[in-house]
Amino acid sequence: MADDTRRDGPPPFDRPFEGEDTKQRVYGAVLHAREPMTAAEIAEQADCSAESARTHLSFYADLGIVIQHEGRPARYERNDDYFEWRRVNELARANSTEELQTRVSALTSQIEDYRDRYGSDSPAEVNVLEFDAERVDDVYVELGDWATAIEERRLHERARRKVAGSTAPSHS
Repeated sequence: MADDTRRDGPPPFDRPFEGEDTKQRVYGAVLHAREPMTAAEIAEQADCSAESARTHLSFYADLGIVIQHEGRPARYERNDDYFEWRRVNELARANSTEELQTRVSALTSQIEDYRDRYGSDSPAEVNVLEFDAERVDDVYVELGDWATAIEERRLHERARRKVAGSTAPSHS
């Protein structure tokens, strides 16, 4: 019988970049890496030659998407600052100053609610072991949501300042 796998679903977990071209597979391998990797390690993840991986990694390093650490062998990692910059620009492009301010205010309220609920200034200060075992999973979820709200507020505020700065009258 023919292969019954769904064509519209995610790729198999062991081959997440199947069907992509080499450039995309190298990009994906770098994005998924948890620590700096050699070109050979990335090539193995991307199912390509080390030389091909090096070529694409050099291109991505020139764009600022990847950081190249010198050494023998050189190691590569994603540049998180680049992706943050990109996210801020996307938020700024897609939203007005007022929309961004509304989101910052909503996130601030959410953060304040978590601070009041847990009696702490940050999720890192909360001792999960102080809660009943039945509630621990829920606390972890809320602490993750709290941390996400803090990060999202920071990014939205950066985007708000960017939009507000770009719409300010020129004083030339």
